[in-house]
Amino acid sequence: MLEIDVLVVRNFLIALAIGALVGIEREKHKSTEHPNSFGGVRTYILLAQMGAVSSWLSLHLQSPWIFMLALAAATIAVMSAYVLENRQSNSLGLTSQISAVTVCLLGGAVMYGYAEIAVVMAIVTSAVLTFKQPLHGFVDKLGADDLVAAVKLAIATFIVLPLLPNHTIDPWQILNPYKLWLLVILISGLSLLGYIAVRALGQARGHAIAGLAGGLVSSTAVSLSFARLSRFVADRGDTATTPAPSLAAQQQETSALAAGILLAWLMMCLRLLVMVGLLALPLFEQLWPMLSAMAVVSGAGALWCYQKGSVTVGGAVDAVKVTNPFSLLAAAQFGLLFLLVLSIVRLTELYLPMEGLYLVAAIAGTTDVDAITLSMTELVKQDDKLAIAAAAIVIATLSNTLVKALMVAVLGSGMLRRQIAIAATAIFIAGSLSLLLVS
Repeated sequence: MLEIDVLVVRNFLIALAIGALVGIEREKHKSTEHPNSFGGVRTYILLAQMGAVSSWLSLHLQSPWIFMLALAAATIAVMSAYVLENRQSNSLGLTSQISAVTVCLLGGAVMYGYAEIAVVMAIVTSAVLTFKQPLHGFVDKLGADDLVAAVKLAIATFIVLPLLPNHTIDPWQILNPYKLWLLVILISGLSLLGYIAVRALGQARGHAIAGLAGGLVSSTAVSLSFARLSRFVADRGDTATTPAPSLAAQQQETSALAAGILLAWLMMCLRLLVMVGLLALPLFEQLWPMLSAMAVVSGAGALWCYQKGSVTVGGAVDAVKVTNPFSLLAAAQFGLLFLLVLSIVRLTELYLPMEGLYLVAAIAGTTDVDAITLSMTELVKQDDKLAIAAAAIVIATLSNTLVKALMVAVLGSGMLRRQIAIAATAIFIAGSLSLLLVS
């Protein structure tokens, strides 16, 4: 009686599915853009099958040359087709040919026991092929400074970081160069992500998108920029070329600015939760109810302001000047600030009652929430200090929110001041109550 190896059958089906996944996208591309281009769904399924069968035979016959010869034959066939096609059109690229060879390799990888990785890579391949226009549009928006920032972050991550010692080098057990630089990279990476989001989405999507994306970079920068813009909206005079906007128009634009500011504050809370979740899961479990309460109130305030005013798409986003977030100077400054806060926290832990951290958190939060948050992730290596660390982060967040509200009060228009004051008061009450209830 013939026995069927269920695992082998499953792997063959996975390989065929990989070919079909990529092949369907290439079939659509062929029918809509390049009718004479290489391959369709059947070709890609057969290439995946070719890779799977050859690797299966290689395993059973213990000869890797079978798979290597099959791959070489597939590559020669694909490139021969490319040469013939290119004689008819000189504008053909190599995307289809490279994806065809990739499908053959992925079919072989499935049979060699890497089915999960092969499926993920097939999805990535299909996504890269599908999102051709968005990817090209994103690259068009990148400038030389953006590439420099990405290269600097790569150097800091893959060259500088491995060279640093991964142990404390001071008698108080404070300074670990490896961990310090790793945290700097984490903050810079989150900032770079926000910067890329702003560039990818463009500067004509309105205050809401600017607030969400800018909040990943700096909620303080968004608050400052939008407060100044609200003053410009309120002070526009009635001239021959620029008539003064109506009161209703001013209220709509100011409400949109308030929505952008509150969305940036919402993103700050979410960013802190992500950071703590990645670095100290026990602290996250203690912290998330309190920061979530503040985030919910921020989101509700943003929705309220959004509904009161139409989100304009003029020069609002241009007012938020987000520069390349990663530089050696900025990284060094953050590293020094983090080290200063960490040292104060450690010395407070050694020589003062633990409640002294609350004052440190309130002071540190006036300028930066990330540094005190990262310091608390180091503190919670001792489980009995989870509640104190969580409370310190909430206090720093409340302090930072108060400072940003004061910035708006000083620099913003009267309409914006009133809306942000109401929202900031609600956030402060929600954070304080959650702190009292959870602690």
